[in-house]
Amino acid sequence: MSQKTKNKQGQPPKPEFIFQRRNYLFMFIGLACMALGFILMSGGGSDDPNVFNPDIYNFRRIRLAPTLVLIGLGIEVYAILLNPHKKKNK
Repeated sequence: MSQKTKNKQGQPPKPEFIFQRRNYLFMFIGLACMALGFILMSGGGSDDPNVFNPDIYNFRRIRLAPTLVLIGLGIEVYAILLNPHKKKNK
């Protein structure tokens, strides 16, 4: 059977989180960016279903908001793939 590895003092290894503070910071920035995109996408409807409101097709809802959501998703992927344990070579 396998044995648990122990450090030099004979203690079991200390558990670590997969993500560090920097990962969570980037995740929060990505979530905020996506939330802003979804907020910008909302609205533009009409109270009367027989009346057309052309504001639903403005730049903010068609171009800006989806771009912010995609940028937020890209930041989330970066935050997941970011390796905080990597040391800088000097």
